[in-house]
Amino acid sequence: MVKKMDMEELQNKCVQAGEEVAEWWKSYQPTSEYNHRKVIAAFQKYQVAQECFSGSTGYGYGDHGRDTLDKIFAHVFGAEDALVRTQMVSGTHTLAVCLFGLLRPGERLVSFCGTPYDTLLEVIGLTGNKKGSLLEFGIHYSEIEIDLPLCEKAAKIPADTKVVLIQRSRGYAWRPSYSIKEIGSMCQAIKEKRPDVTIMVDNCYGEFTEEREPLAVGADVIAGSLIKNPGGGLAPIGGYVAGRKDLIEEVSYRLTSPGIGREVGAVDGSMSRLLYQGLYMAPHTVGEALKTAVYTASIFSQLGYEVSPGVDDIRSGIVQAIRFEKEGELIDFCQAIQRNSPIDSHVVPLPWDMPGYDDKVIMAAGTFIGGATSELSADAPIRKPYTLYVQGGLSFEYSKIAINEAVRRIVANDEDQGNKQ
Repeated sequence: MVKKMDMEELQNKCVQAGEEVAEWWKSYQPTSEYNHRKVIAAFQKYQVAQECFSGSTGYGYGDHGRDTLDKIFAHVFGAEDALVRTQMVSGTHTLAVCLFGLLRPGERLVSFCGTPYDTLLEVIGLTGNKKGSLLEFGIHYSEIEIDLPLCEKAAKIPADTKVVLIQRSRGYAWRPSYSIKEIGSMCQAIKEKRPDVTIMVDNCYGEFTEEREPLAVGADVIAGSLIKNPGGGLAPIGGYVAGRKDLIEEVSYRLTSPGIGREVGAVDGSMSRLLYQGLYMAPHTVGEALKTAVYTASIFSQLGYEVSPGVDDIRSGIVQAIRFEKEGELIDFCQAIQRNSPIDSHVVPLPWDMPGYDDKVIMAAGTFIGGATSELSADAPIRKPYTLYVQGGLSFEYSKIAINEAVRRIVANDEDQGNKQ
């Protein structure tokens, strides 16, 4: 419970949070500018023109815009090849396509950083009815504890391992997102012990938060969602995979079928333009999301809540975590975010049994694109400790309005509870 305070004191904390964002931005701005230059250089290298937005129908053979976008993503992420498709319907689906493309029965997937994000557990076969999972297909699975020294972790990789998975983002865990430097150290340790394995990085929430991406420090393949960072808040659907050319080919055969691979996959013309424009805008919108995260961390740490990352911590992802003492505070925050969103502001989010999760989950996302975490959203599993995850924000100014209203609601409700007691 936060201590009792008047609105003037709360306003002073909001002002201080804004000042801390401005100070943080001074250090981050060179990274933002670097990523902007990287993207525009790729557009110019591959001579993007209006015909790239014409789209295709049916099988999508010879879709120039689609194939050019593949090349641009490969260039931006430092890959030999890339696959960008609207047929990948979510981040989880994109990761599943990768895993089923890269693994065969009798081989093993190892999660190098403990238990992965909740929705991937059903893909592996650890939860749910296991139908269609990796385990049902005879693919083995192991995970390695997070806190061991890297050399010990690498030594624990079983002999039958084919793919080692590194999850860059925190997911629903109380740890910071892994920095590119940390991912590089992991890749080096893994390759020293097991040069034969494929290192796959779940890159969701991390794109453009640093100058380098995981492929630059030893990863073999990365994957992510276009309704997160690289879609810039404009891509309406889709996912991407980037990395070694031979691995991208294997993934393409899983996405469509052997013998067809990447050659099909029609993209509507209006959607094609949004994919390009979204990537073009992505470094900017990631910067806005990071400003929102820093602001949220500042104001809640001032109020006495535990936050991760802290204001001065290195950020390699757009997710900001806050720990609440009570379930009600968490729900208050989500409902305030929804009420101050541009879309569905009249809707009241409540915890529910969401597919892919073992616990009830509450999600606030009054977004133009359904569920887009490049836009301001907040979600949490309803379990102790009550940890909320805030991400996105296409505009820092709009996001600040919503965060301020959420703080006011929590403070007001805590005061009402105190008065009742």
